[in-house]
Amino acid sequence: MHMERIESGCGCDRLQNTASLMRVEDAVNRALALVAPLAETETLPLGKTRGRTSAAHVSAPCALPRFDNAAMDGFALRAADLEGRCCLPIAGTVAAGDVPGPLPDGAALRIFTGAMMPEGADSVVMIEDCIDKGHKVHVERKPGPGANLRLAGSDQALGAPLLPAGQRIAPHHIGLLAANGVDQITVTRRPRVAVFSTGDELRSGPLGPGQIADANRPMLLALAAEAGAEVDDLGILPDDLDATASALAQVAGRYDLIVTSGAVSMGGKDHIRAAFEAAGGQIEGWRVAIKPGKPAMFGKLGPSIVTGLPGNPFAVHVGFHLFVLPQIQRLSGQTPRPFAPVPAIAGFDWTRKAGRAEVFPVRRRGFDGHGTPILERLGRSVSATLLPLSGADGLAIVPATTSEITSGDRLLWRPFCYDGGAQ
Repeated sequence: MHMERIESGCGCDRLQNTASLMRVEDAVNRALALVAPLAETETLPLGKTRGRTSAAHVSAPCALPRFDNAAMDGFALRAADLEGRCCLPIAGTVAAGDVPGPLPDGAALRIFTGAMMPEGADSVVMIEDCIDKGHKVHVERKPGPGANLRLAGSDQALGAPLLPAGQRIAPHHIGLLAANGVDQITVTRRPRVAVFSTGDELRSGPLGPGQIADANRPMLLALAAEAGAEVDDLGILPDDLDATASALAQVAGRYDLIVTSGAVSMGGKDHIRAAFEAAGGQIEGWRVAIKPGKPAMFGKLGPSIVTGLPGNPFAVHVGFHLFVLPQIQRLSGQTPRPFAPVPAIAGFDWTRKAGRAEVFPVRRRGFDGHGTPILERLGRSVSATLLPLSGADGLAIVPATTSEITSGDRLLWRPFCYDGGAQ
């Protein structure tokens, strides 16, 4: 990436617009400083824990496998019994779930994958390496001791760490815990999140002249739920300071986090900041050097945290991932993850105005010789449309000081699969 070019003129307008803005890193830290992990927990059946956050470390209650077992279908035998001969009598069959007796001297037992090894057997000859003649087995390829066995404790030891505290639980965690006989675990209470939209022009149903469909609230509700929150839809606030202040005051203390979209900038009907303060709130930060999404606000209203996002839908999407998602993660007891930690390579040229970091949708169009993804930039530098996201694989970000990107430059991006959910 190339650094900002020196432009002719004094640049007063640009300095005036950016001098009072928080750096993105500072804004994220300020948003996170307002929240702390929730102390309340609950114990749930294992099958109901997907997407929840573990409240305590879980260790293996047993070693796995719990017993020596066959890794293949075949015949359990003593390798030494094949010295000087290739056939052994078949003394019986062992299926998974059976508890076999000792292996008779000089004989083999038909055995199936996962079945407990009989005492005295030290190997399994797999079915492909022998001929089952019904009463005896002809071994065409002799196994060595220990062949095709899964020994007790070879997968995991007693006390092995299975799940750390603060882990968001995914299906593979559930599988591991179930394999260990764990049928319930303690998880952190879901963060309670409320979502408001603002604006007299917004509607959820049929539209009249001059009206706009509310995209932000459904999107935020879905994103917060995907992040693991318990979410309430509190509707659309009118462009009225008193009504907005009253609505905020009524929900203060009922939610861990209140998220608004719109009316947070400096326009004549942007009442969120004034209404927030009128309701007793304390603003801890406002205006971020990010594009889109500059007029973001962070504050506290009683015990509730309030994050105000802009009104344009793509700016809301970006603001959720930058600020709200980390807040939900910290409330849940998780360690918030960086916004865009994955390296990539630009597959495009772009000249832009420096001064604010910029987030934009990207599509992966291949990989370089080292396996690093090559990204294509989608859409234009606008904040009102979500259409480019429909074909995107994630979001990329460029620093505030960058004014030009050339194909081949290094980038950082956030794949949509990064959170295992919230997109």
